[in-house]
Amino acid sequence: MVVLGAKAVNRATLARQVLLGREKVAAVEVVGRLVGMQGQEPKHPYVGLWSRIDGFEEAELDRAVVERKIVRGTMFRGTLHLVTAADYLRFRVTVAPVLEAGLKVLKDRGAGLEPEKVVAAAEKLLAKEPLTFTEVRDALLKQFPDVNERALGFCTRMLVPLVMYPGDVRWSWTANSRFTPAEDWIGKKLHKRAEPAELATRYLQAFGPATPADFQTWSGLQKAKPLFDQLELESFTDEAGKTLYDVPDAPRPDPDTPAPVRFMPEFDNLLLSHAKRERIIADEHKPAVFTKNLRVKATYTVDGLVAGLWTTEKKRGVATLTLTPFGRTLKKTLTELEREGTALLRFLEPDAKTYEVVTAG
Repeated sequence: MVVLGAKAVNRATLARQVLLGREKVAAVEVVGRLVGMQGQEPKHPYVGLWSRIDGFEEAELDRAVVERKIVRGTMFRGTLHLVTAADYLRFRVTVAPVLEAGLKVLKDRGAGLEPEKVVAAAEKLLAKEPLTFTEVRDALLKQFPDVNERALGFCTRMLVPLVMYPGDVRWSWTANSRFTPAEDWIGKKLHKRAEPAELATRYLQAFGPATPADFQTWSGLQKAKPLFDQLELESFTDEAGKTLYDVPDAPRPDPDTPAPVRFMPEFDNLLLSHAKRERIIADEHKPAVFTKNLRVKATYTVDGLVAGLWTTEKKRGVATLTLTPFGRTLKKTLTELEREGTALLRFLEPDAKTYEVVTAG
């Protein structure tokens, strides 16, 4: 069995993630190739696409959202994702068991909750008009006064196929967006049958080569090994002797392929889609990126690996990007980071008068 070294695995993943070089392709195509982008906050996927698409402009994603080609809703791991409308329809039933299992986190707060009744009531409410979750909870509480209001809202979020209704604001969605039934918004019915094998194949195309445990981490679906066994996949071994699976003819570039510096947004799936993440981030750096309150900070990569954090702010017309490196930064690398960082600032703060890239500490 062919052994794939750490750098070979890294470059293969970066190639699937459109991070070895920007491509001049449509945003809808890239979102589809990535099988969605985690979108806890609306700005993050815009930054992720900017890092992947040559000449990306936020107006392109705005249009795709308004034209209902891309939607934002609860999907993989029970988290908010930006996905193509086609993939939402195709895979929402596939991930339904993950969302249903998510109700277990309610524990005592779920006392008295009858999910079927809550779902029926929520669907009736949302069929009338898009609502914020505050409005959904308040309305449901009148019907189920003895149930925890957070449990009512969480049950609706997990079990009712909904997408977020866009607003006329930058980054397409407000902080307290309204939700609407997905089928009504997209204008088509959900695919009725679960397609875990197809989803596993799509995962490998976007994140492979990988293990069944990696797919489980990304999707939330369990017992993936029998699923992988029924697919026609190529097998490799990593340096630790673990078997990696991949779709035939997938890109696996030369390990020495250059990887340019890239700025990744908070919660980018590049850092969240493998059981073990050493292909993209060293274990020693994970505590600085993955916080105790479940945030995943914005990072930048050097030679394909996470090398530090970044933040931006704008004061009195000056937009500043601050780098927090995890180690020593070579002068050549710093020049590359400053060039890329300035371009990112111009994307994020087009109205700023001046732009600065600084290093913390």
